Amino acid sequence: MTASASVSRPGLAQSTLFHLAFPVTDIAQTKEFYVNGLGCEVGRENAHSIILNLYGHQIVAHVTREPIAPQRGIYPRHFGLVFAEAMDWQALLERSQANCLKFYQQPKQRFAGSTLEHSTFFLEDPFFNLLEFKFYRYPSAIFGEVEHAEIGEAEAKELSIHLAAQPLEGSLSPQT
Repeated sequence: MTASASVSRPGLAQSTLFHLAFPVTDIAQTKEFYVNGLGCEVGRENAHSIILNLYGHQIVAHVTREPIAPQRGIYPRHFGLVFAEAMDWQALLERSQANCLKFYQQPKQRFAGSTLEHSTFFLEDPFFNLLEFKFYRYPSAIFGEVEHAEIGEAEAKELSIHLAAQPLEGSLSPQT
């Protein structure tokens, strides 16, 4: 079976789980944010890794000794969920607020009044991993509406590109 055939196979979404591994520096802090904060269920765990159930998907936190630095904006890297029901998105938003999780971006509407309209918010875990949670008013926008070119936030992308071109503080730069 080709990769394209497996992506378009009817029913695949119901029989396939998403897996994501991400860096952390402390398992206890990971559990506080993901289990107590977001409501993930714990799978296997050891001193170096923990498997978490995030709404039926497997995310795995791996302890790293490498320094983890914050991103300069939401692009290029973040992960999260697209909710099929507005009330589920709202419930997670309220849970995140009640548990005082760190919001990287407050809840807002993107592309209001268009077929791409969606509600979104971003959280930041203790290790600078960014998580986006969204609900599309029109489900066709999740994978469709291909006549539109808008994806994400153009201003944020431009800012990320601009910042990426800037030398980091303390880095060596050519003298003029």
